[in-house]
Amino acid sequence: MKAAPTMEDFVSMADPDAVWLEIAHLVRLISPKADVKGLKTVFTDIRGLFAGRYPGYRACNTEYHDLQHTTDTLLAMVRLMHGAAVEGKRFTDRDLALGLVAALTHDTGYIQEESDREGTGAKYTDCHVDRSARFMAAYCAKRGFPSDFSPACASILGCTGLHIAIDGVAFESENAGLLGRMLGAGDILGQMADRCYLEKLLFLFYEFQEGRISGFKDEYDLLAKTIKFYDVTRFRLEGELGGVHRYMRPHFRERWSVDKDVYAEVIERHISYLRKNLSKHRGDCRALLKRGGLVDRLKRARG
Repeated sequence: MKAAPTMEDFVSMADPDAVWLEIAHLVRLISPKADVKGLKTVFTDIRGLFAGRYPGYRACNTEYHDLQHTTDTLLAMVRLMHGAAVEGKRFTDRDLALGLVAALTHDTGYIQEESDREGTGAKYTDCHVDRSARFMAAYCAKRGFPSDFSPACASILGCTGLHIAIDGVAFESENAGLLGRMLGAGDILGQMADRCYLEKLLFLFYEFQEGRISGFKDEYDLLAKTIKFYDVTRFRLEGELGGVHRYMRPHFRERWSVDKDVYAEVIERHISYLRKNLSKHRGDCRALLKRGGLVDRLKRARG
């Protein structure tokens, strides 16, 4: 393994099928008798939702909060669960279902109903967590989950809200509280460790504009404030989220024989790149961002 590994050294993160294969493998390591087939049904349904194949809904049209953001979050969370299992934590099959369904549906609130033809799902930025919980509840009812499943899942899903006071959430169990913190951490770690995270922030700026999220003057300003956001997220990971990110290292050590927290290292490299270079490109911050052809795609869409 190279000295500075990336997420793609382990799984092809842009390939949902590859991500699912790794998740299924980890689920079986956590609980050999888990209902992997049932979990795959949920994965397939949510993948179809983002692609516009779910009845009553349009395809996802938010370019930051897209399917890969959801699969990145999902894999990060399952890796945390596996790391905790390596350290002796036990998860029931219900715990696994609650965690995976919450992760898969946590950003469904960005998806517009078929009749909603105005703008994009970014207009729901401020209320997307509540919308996601409503979609999740309707989905679970449609799929025949027990009646007590969706309220328990909603408490976990809600932990992705950056301003949620998690200590005040009424979880159904100690494990559910741990899952909520793991999902909150997975949401942060998954997006910030994305190979194209810095490039995708340009799309996030325009999502914030449409969603009327104030505080960012332009693309450069958002990138500059991402450096400060990094410090905020570290404080949240250690505090409100209970330090659950510590389970990444045992995961990578056990699964890949890599004794390090790869997420932390990748994220630090992203932020270090901004610290070293952003101030030199105040007039054209896009020149810094060369991965994935995303800047060219943005130019075609917005100039």
